[in-house]
Amino acid sequence: MTDFQRIILVHYHEIGLKGHNRASFETRLLKNLEALLAGFPVVTIHRISGRLCVFLREGADWDTSVAASEAIGRVPGVARVSSGYKCERDLDEMVEAAVLALTEAGEFSTFKVAARRNHTDFATGSMDMNRIIGGALCDAYPDKGVRMKDPDVTVGVEVVQNASYVYARSVPGVGGLPVGSSGKVMCLLSSGIDSPVATWKLARRGAVCIGVHFSGRPQTSDASEYLVDDIARVLERTGCIARVYTVPFGDYQREIALAVPPELRVIMYRRLMFKVAEALAARERAGALVTGESLGQVASQTLDNIRATDDAVDMPVFRPLIGTDKLEIIGEAQRLGSYEISSQDAPDCCTLFMPRSPETHAKLPVVREVESALPVERWVAEIVEAVEVRDYACPAYKPKAR
Repeated sequence: MTDFQRIILVHYHEIGLKGHNRASFETRLLKNLEALLAGFPVVTIHRISGRLCVFLREGADWDTSVAASEAIGRVPGVARVSSGYKCERDLDEMVEAAVLALTEAGEFSTFKVAARRNHTDFATGSMDMNRIIGGALCDAYPDKGVRMKDPDVTVGVEVVQNASYVYARSVPGVGGLPVGSSGKVMCLLSSGIDSPVATWKLARRGAVCIGVHFSGRPQTSDASEYLVDDIARVLERTGCIARVYTVPFGDYQREIALAVPPELRVIMYRRLMFKVAEALAARERAGALVTGESLGQVASQTLDNIRATDDAVDMPVFRPLIGTDKLEIIGEAQRLGSYEISSQDAPDCCTLFMPRSPETHAKLPVVREVESALPVERWVAEIVEAVEVRDYACPAYKPKAR
């Protein structure tokens, strides 16, 4: 039996729809994968005919290939991941590789062959390759059926300039765009369920995500900060977070609670948070703020209160979960891997000095008048000066000086 080199083909969808700048998206995805696969026995990654090919070292086993494939599938920009083999442009070798690949495809009843040649200097056409390789697979698996529409397994055969790639096991990826291809955003990140999902959704659209966590310290413990670090470690696995600023916010909440009508406390907390996040965004040259708000979920997330909060800043505020209900968000958090962390109880600024009956329909003129009596500019300057910073592994991020 020939000892073929294991390869992993990385397919994308949205990137393939790009025009003249498509190469920059492909390069960004390639660089992200190079960094994120550092723990795997990868020889190199090449761009080949509308996809990327990850070459594993000689001797890499099936378990390693599967683990690498699953890691790749979680990286934004990847639509599908296929595990297989590299072989010569020889039909006998292609047949041998196809039989081997199909044995590793898992349980199946039906299959088909989808072959294509990217260079006409290979004499056998796609239809003939389908027939020859398909016939050999029928002989090797006489109890399996051929189905041209919606088979259980598709055996792919790609003939390129100097080699052939044969694969059968394919798993879906998360799709989207590679992190680093859509600018930078500042994400308000708590230890709760919603904001990590919102952060991941922006990363999946290609944004480099910088977190800012408002801790209730020193009025509460710092437990939420450890949970946010754990959440950031989950996001870090796929390069979806670059840095987290921690803001000790409790004393400023206390000042607000003593100075403003109780029903407006939450609005004032959030306006100050937004102003601090905007200042940090300017430092990072980020283009928007991101929150995990969902319309009507809590008192601060009514239309009137969202409007009153947005008024505090000039930059766009993205709310990727705005039309999502709690059960949907929980499902996303479970798939992301942050749900168990976010389900742990920890005191934070969200529950500190909360009024019994918060305003649900704040009037903007009233909010502005109340805020005008507060030393907001001084507070923002003090908070930004006192922030604590922690960096995470994000291949697309070049850290600014602290």
